[in-house]
Amino acid sequence: MAIQTIENRACVAYGIKDVRHTSLPLAYSAEEQVLVKVSRGGICGSDIHYYQHAKAGMSILKNPLVLGHEFIGVIAAVPTGSALKVGQRVAVNPSQPCNKCALCLEGKQNVCRSMKFMGSAQFNPHVNGGFSEYVAVTEQQCVPYADNSKDSVMVFAEPLAVAIHAVHQAGDLVGKKVLVTGSGPIGCLVMAAAFNAGAAEVVATDMSERCRELAVQMGATLAVDPTDTESTAQWAEEGGYFDVCFEASGSPAAIASTASFTRPKGTVVQLGMGHNTVEMPLGLLLVKEIKLVGSFRFIDEFTTSVRWLESGRIDPLPLLSAEFNQDQVVEALELAGDKSKAAKVQLIFA
Repeated sequence: MAIQTIENRACVAYGIKDVRHTSLPLAYSAEEQVLVKVSRGGICGSDIHYYQHAKAGMSILKNPLVLGHEFIGVIAAVPTGSALKVGQRVAVNPSQPCNKCALCLEGKQNVCRSMKFMGSAQFNPHVNGGFSEYVAVTEQQCVPYADNSKDSVMVFAEPLAVAIHAVHQAGDLVGKKVLVTGSGPIGCLVMAAAFNAGAAEVVATDMSERCRELAVQMGATLAVDPTDTESTAQWAEEGGYFDVCFEASGSPAAIASTASFTRPKGTVVQLGMGHNTVEMPLGLLLVKEIKLVGSFRFIDEFTTSVRWLESGRIDPLPLLSAEFNQDQVVEALELAGDKSKAAKVQLIFA
C-alpha cells in the first residue's frame, strides 16, 4: 500500500488553552482513501472543552489532537474505481464504526464500542479531526451535495444529524406537543427537526434571553425562562402537558423537571451530557409510565441531514454567530466558549 505525504496546516490542541494553527503533514493511502480539501468547519462543544480543559467528558488529551468533527470540503483525489469525483463538494461523516461487531451488524453503529470518531481523544492514539487544510477519509464517509448549496449551511450537517436522530428516538411526532429544554445549537436544531417530523407545538426553555430568541427564530411556538414558575407550573397540571420532552441542556434541574412536564405514557429523550449524576423523580416515571430514552450521535441520519439542508427544508443560519479564518482558531474558540455571545462559530479553510 503506497503512502503519500502532503503539506498541510491544521488546528491542533496540545493542552489547556493551547491550540495552535500549525504545519502538520498528512500521510494517506491514495489507493484506499479519499483526499478532501476542507472548506469550512463548525466549532462544537467538545472542541471548546478540549481547548478549555484538555478533555471532553471522559476523553482526556494525552497527545496533540487535530480538532473538529463538523466539516465539509471538496474532493481533491479519489482511489481508482471510486464513485466519487474530483471537485465534488461533500459533507464528511466523522463516524468510523468498525462495521464488524454485533452492534454494527445490527444497524446500531452509533453505539459501536470501537467507534473511531474524528476529533476525539477517546482512544490513544487519538483520532484527528477535520480542522485542517486536508483530510483523508473513506469513501463511505463522504456525502456529496449540490454545488449551489451554501457552505455556511451545509457545515451544519453533523449537528443536524444529531437532532434528527433524537427525533427518531422519540418515535412518531405527528400532532404531538413537544418541549425542548436547552436552546443551544442542538436544542434549536431539534426544534426544527421536530416540526419537520410533524409536531403540532414545540415549546423551548432556556435561561438565556438570547437563546430563547434564537429558539423562536428556529421555529419554536414559545420560548420560556425555566425560572418563570408561573409559566411552567401549568405544564405539570393534570399529569403533564407534553407528549415528548427533549432534554438538551444537561442541567440537573431541567432533567428532573421533564418527569413533571411529560404526560402519562409520554417520552423523554435525553441529549444533554452536562452531569453524570442527577436526581430524577423515579416515582413519577414509574406511575406515569414515562419512557426515558437516550440519544447519542446518529446513524443514517447524517445523509438525511445533508438532504434536508441541501433542499432548504431547514435553515440553520439563525444559529451562525461568527466566521473566522483557520489561523484565527484561538479567537474563534474564545468566542464560541462565551455562550452569552455566540451559538455556532465557523472556521473557513478555503
